Amino acid sequence: MGILGFLRGPREVLFGPGQRYALGTVTASLGSRALVCTDARFGGTDEFAELVRLIEGAGVHVTVFAEVLPDVPVHQVAECAALAHRVRPDVVVGMGGGSCLDLAKAVAVVIAHGGQASDYYGELRVPGPVVPVVALPTTAGTGSEVTPVAVLTDPGRVSKVGISSPHLVPHTAVCDPELTLGCPPSLTASAGADAFSHAVESFTAVRRTATPELATERVFVGKNALTDTYALLGVRLVAENLRRVVEAPGDAEAREAMMLGATAGGFALGSAGTAAAHALQYPVGALTHTPHGVGVGALLPYVMEYNRPARVPELAAVAVAMGANPDESPEVLADEAIERSAALLRSVGIPSTLAEIGLPSDRLRWTAEQAFQATRLVENNPRPLDVDALERIVRAAYSGDRRSLREEARPQAATTTTAGVR
Repeated sequence: MGILGFLRGPREVLFGPGQRYALGTVTASLGSRALVCTDARFGGTDEFAELVRLIEGAGVHVTVFAEVLPDVPVHQVAECAALAHRVRPDVVVGMGGGSCLDLAKAVAVVIAHGGQASDYYGELRVPGPVVPVVALPTTAGTGSEVTPVAVLTDPGRVSKVGISSPHLVPHTAVCDPELTLGCPPSLTASAGADAFSHAVESFTAVRRTATPELATERVFVGKNALTDTYALLGVRLVAENLRRVVEAPGDAEAREAMMLGATAGGFALGSAGTAAAHALQYPVGALTHTPHGVGVGALLPYVMEYNRPARVPELAAVAVAMGANPDESPEVLADEAIERSAALLRSVGIPSTLAEIGLPSDRLRWTAEQAFQATRLVENNPRPLDVDALERIVRAAYSGDRRSLREEARPQAATTTTAGVR
């Protein structure tokens, strides 16, 4: 099989301490009227006021929507779009965590193409370019500043929904790690777990046959030579700095490394995609109302264990990126990757089981059934999934018994290999 390299991203990424001071110039280059989307917490800070002044100082009229809620309820897209229709922005600026950036991206779609957010659920349903988005993250986690997806919560659906399109990639990402210094330890840990999961899942995702049509048929094409580079960078930076930044929130060097790791993970997932841990988190999050990063972090070691028979070389590379001895055998290193990942997540307070998160014991099968409906994520998993397989992962993650997945996998390893040759 020839080498496949595929990568989507913003036209510009400005990364580093102090890069926020370029926001005025960046925004003014895209128009004279800006709609700024943020949440009440960040919207009440001195940093936010300063950022608005920078934009206004560049000659741009600013309208602020400072009501973004966690997990973006879909009705907020309509509310913000109604405001946008009155002020007719040339550019939408998202400032804050992933929810703020996702709302900015979804609103940019509705401003450009009309209708409502639900018209664009799924992949490749945005018909053309959207109002340009400038994304300025204040957490190191989602990578939304460089991705082609906006995730929303719709009360008419059990799990979260996404709008996925190359047109959703922000025009410019302004990533200033100094803006994460005020992020509390619990949010830092949850966001960091999300970033780590993005890197691991995109690096271990399915590898599809390289065809000229692949990038036009799918938003997320699977692992490839370019996303692998970003994924391993994300693994290394988060592994080296997550615990450090949780224990010492004022550590500027660690904050910088974490934001770079999150952005790298965003580049990886934005083209390769994520898989089973994210599919399962959606129903888990819906039932337990826990942060997204907590759910995927709790699930990730179990998904890695399930996928181990199909991804030993990749897991070995993950272990090396986390500091393991590269002279060990791939099999030993694959085990070490799972152990190191579980230990890292546990060290920053991510629960080790779904029982700790509060998943009801009578909803395990239901969780698997709901996760299976996330077709894009299920199909991106490197080892085939059905509802029974997803339930095995859920039950192992509920009880904390990763060994059950290892024992279950052994007789299937040969079958998987044979199927791959057909």
